[in-house]
Amino acid sequence: MKINLLLAIAFLSFITYANIDYLHGIVGMTLRDGGTGCVCHNFEPTDSVIVWIEGSDSLIRNTTQQYKLLMTGGPSAAGGFNISSFSGFLDTVDTLTRVLSGELTHTSPNPFINDTVFWNFSYTAPDSLLSDTLYSVANSVNWDSIPSDFDQWNFGENFVIHIIDNPVNVEKEKMQPEDFVLYQNYPNPFNPSTTLSFVIGHSSFVSLKVYDILGNEVSTLVNEEKQPGVYEVEFNTSSIKHLPSSGVYFYRLETGSFVETKKMILLR
Repeated sequence: MKINLLLAIAFLSFITYANIDYLHGIVGMTLRDGGTGCVCHNFEPTDSVIVWIEGSDSLIRNTTQQYKLLMTGGPSAAGGFNISSFSGFLDTVDTLTRVLSGELTHTSPNPFINDTVFWNFSYTAPDSLLSDTLYSVANSVNWDSIPSDFDQWNFGENFVIHIIDNPVNVEKEKMQPEDFVLYQNYPNPFNPSTTLSFVIGHSSFVSLKVYDILGNEVSTLVNEEKQPGVYEVEFNTSSIKHLPSSGVYFYRLETGSFVETKKMILLR
């Protein structure tokens, strides 16, 4: 009896410390400072819930841009979330979100549309040239207003934003980049198509291929000599036969000694 009482007191203390209001938002739960996630519902994240952020992965310092947090999986009745930033500034764009203790959260559970729920928000880059990170966690609930194991949650993959200086206002084809860069595909997750972007620093033979999780080649998107510049290539799964309904895929850019691989998610 004493043990149960102590556990109840500790749990209530944790709720107070974490600044939790079940229906109207939650903060302090992301991985930014070692947050433990939505443990007010259950103690372990689940892979059946997928959380991700969509938006530009590069931003000019001191500028503001709109981003979107999305979630799928779990009971899929309604959802709540918490986003924190390492050095930038988060703000609301509508009444569905609010800022609490410098972080962003929901004002009330947001209902799923089909199998997905999302929230829009804005991010303002800091006045310094660096990489910032957005940390996220979201909870899919059955909307009975009672936190329990029936609800499911997961952390989102950390979203890195590269803070850049004002670029020269020229067309992409006329840019003369110094390095090779492979950007994160957008949108991600995607269905049925997504855009892959990369930078070529000098004339070289370029290979861009897509692989499944077992390492089997799925598609060759680029396999030719390229001049310096910024390129965009569409990966469309609608024309590929025998492709699973959903899953994790990898795209790999090779040019000279530069090799980089990134992950993307097909979600149908």
